[in-house]
Amino acid sequence: MAIHDSIFLLIVFSVLILSTAIQLFYYLYFYIAVPLFRHPHDSIFKGPVSVIICARNEEDNLKKYLPFVLKQDYPDYEVIVVNDCSDDASFEILGTYLQQYPHLKVSTVTKDPKFAHNKKFAQFIGIRAAKNDILLFTDADCKPETEKWLEGMVSQFDDKTDFVLGYGGYMRAKGLLNRYIRYDTLTIAMQYLGMAIRGIPYMGVGRNLAYRRSVFFENKGFGSYKGVVSGDDDLFVNSISRKKNTRVEFRKGNHTRSVPSTGLVQWLAQKKRHLSSAPYYKPRDKFLLATEPVSRILLYGSFTILLSFLFLWPVVLALFGLRLIVQFIVFFKVKKNLNEPGLAGFLIFFDIFSPVINGIVYISGKLSKPAKNKWK
Repeated sequence: MAIHDSIFLLIVFSVLILSTAIQLFYYLYFYIAVPLFRHPHDSIFKGPVSVIICARNEEDNLKKYLPFVLKQDYPDYEVIVVNDCSDDASFEILGTYLQQYPHLKVSTVTKDPKFAHNKKFAQFIGIRAAKNDILLFTDADCKPETEKWLEGMVSQFDDKTDFVLGYGGYMRAKGLLNRYIRYDTLTIAMQYLGMAIRGIPYMGVGRNLAYRRSVFFENKGFGSYKGVVSGDDDLFVNSISRKKNTRVEFRKGNHTRSVPSTGLVQWLAQKKRHLSSAPYYKPRDKFLLATEPVSRILLYGSFTILLSFLFLWPVVLALFGLRLIVQFIVFFKVKKNLNEPGLAGFLIFFDIFSPVINGIVYISGKLSKPAKNKWK
């Protein structure tokens, strides 16, 4: 072997060691925090709560899933549905539910050709209409796992808590796309829940998120990023949440399940919107979120190169195997916590390609023209 080849392989070997160390740090510090976490004893808080749902042309989902929110086992709560410029049968369906459930309130936004707006405006309308300080957010296509969902999420509030981050998964269906969507959702949750447990909360998902109305208005709501197409939930959490004012709640009975995308184009558009908020995160969070996938790409790349040259192959296999064993153990434990069956056989395949997919989607979003008034 030529000297320059040896130097090159030594450099690649150093990359493998570094990337393996970074991967082990993420799994053994951030991600393992999720299955190791023990929820504190529930608080005695049983105060009034406002559940807020924004909906545009969601007649089928409102009919199927709104009753699960309206039938929660909780003593004092209201449900506010913001019917935002719907031109389907949402108005009639909500009218029927208004007669059945006295704790349901509906705020209707009518179309105005001179005023196009995104979901943030509907969210703001719902927050303004709420009469209670504790707000719990979900979507029209979401179904709480149990009738104790509201109680479970709210149980984490005390005098020092302003945010409660929950888990919002997707419904299980056939097909590779559904498995990837659920894998992607699980790994994102593993990251934001683990980082929050370690004192670095950086985002929440609007499918299952609670915070105080007073904190929203004290911090000027969505004003600082009103021009951003998406990310009203995670950007608000990113800017205001801290170690001392944020708690997590991801026990199985307190999850929500959403209707997943059934087509690749639909999911890619949704993913592009979700990634559009990343540039507005704090520098620390951007660094932590970028380091993991970059180190993963370097790990797989350096492993492939070194193994093809059989360079120190026993050591190379040992390093790769160590990371693989740790990954499987942590992933399986998190999967159990978040109740996401049927993903084990696809872990390595998805793990290799997800950084590439996310990178392509992110770059494509940066290059495409922003849809400033897109609602969802």
